[in-house]
Order: sequence, then structure tokens, then C-alpha cells
Amino acid sequence: MRAALARLSAAMEDLPVETVALILALGMVLGTFPVFGCPTILCAVAALVLRLNIPALQLVNQLASPLQLALLAPLTRAGSRMVSTPAGSGIASKLGAAALAATAGWCSICVPLGIALYFVLLHGLRRARRQRFQLLEVAV
Repeated sequence: MRAALARLSAAMEDLPVETVALILALGMVLGTFPVFGCPTILCAVAALVLRLNIPALQLVNQLASPLQLALLAPLTRAGSRMVSTPAGSGIASKLGAAALAATAGWCSICVPLGIALYFVLLHGLRRARRQRFQLLEVAV
């Protein structure tokens, strides 16, 4: 875990604060997408479209994968209250209904929290950078 965080820090060292906040927020939100395999594809597409650092975004995605597992049942439960799924007897229809419910829960919970996370990270990173530059000015 420490090595992954060191790599992430090195990958985002010279990036603007807005980009770092966007990479962290997108990686966390897309990394919790409740359909296995999709977060990697979603992060790659988002990185290409927004011209972000692909390895950094994928690393945040991988660090968020335990959250994907932990949030699978709560997101499915929340989404099942919003989405009416047709009754089917086959296992494929039940898995499809569960995936649909989990995706609906993810859209209603994780996406708004991701937007809030972006602004919180942006404020915190700007503040940390200002303090760092003030310390450098005092040292010089």
C-alpha cells in the first residue's frame, strides 16, 4: 500500500491542484462502480476524454477496489428501492436486475458524493499548497 501511494504521489507531483483533485475524485467514484471490470474501462475512457494521467487514475481506481466490494450490497439495496425490476426465474435475469439496481444506487449516491469530494479535495489541496509555498518562502 505504501509503495502504491508513493507511485501515486510521484505521478501527480507536478500536476495542477485541479487535475489532482479530479484524478482522485474520479478514481474513487469510478472505482466504486458496482459492475466488476467496468471501473477499469470507465477510468481509461475518462482519462482519455479529460486528458488526465492514465496511470494515476488507474492507480486510484485500484486503491478504491475494496470500496467497490464493500459498497456492492448497500448500493444494490438502495437501488432496488428506486428501480422496479421485472420478476424472472433465471439466474441471469436476477443478476441483471441486481446489476441494474446497484448501478441505480451508485448513480444516486456515489456520483453526488464524488462531486462533493472533488470540491473538498480542491480546497484542501489548494490550502496545503499555499502552506507549503509559505514555508518555502520563510526558509529562503
